[in-house]
Amino acid sequence: SGKYKEARDKFLEASNLYEKIGNFFDASYTLFKAAECNFLLKDYDAAIERFVKAADIALEKGYDRFGLGALEYALDSYKAAGKEKDKKVNELKKRIEEVKKKLEAMAF
Repeated sequence: SGKYKEARDKFLEASNLYEKIGNFFDASYTLFKAAECNFLLKDYDAAIERFVKAADIALEKGYDRFGLGALEYALDSYKAAGKEKDKKVNELKKRIEEVKKKLEAMAF
């Protein structure tokens, strides 16, 4: 319904609560959803920060596929912000490739 600010705030609150009780998948997921709201609001810097943090939580707990998705959305946010040349973009691309390699190795 276009209430992205309200949704973002609710997702952030939920993420904090999930993290406090140790439900890290849902903490990561709701933070990811908050980042999506930031993206839709064209607040790309906040979107990048939250997508990366969602990825960090997911990857730390072994949710590699979800973490990879969050990293790719962070990369999309850099592009939407016109920051393709940012130094952090190369670091992010390297990290994405590392996770992809890890997932490929696990598939066999």
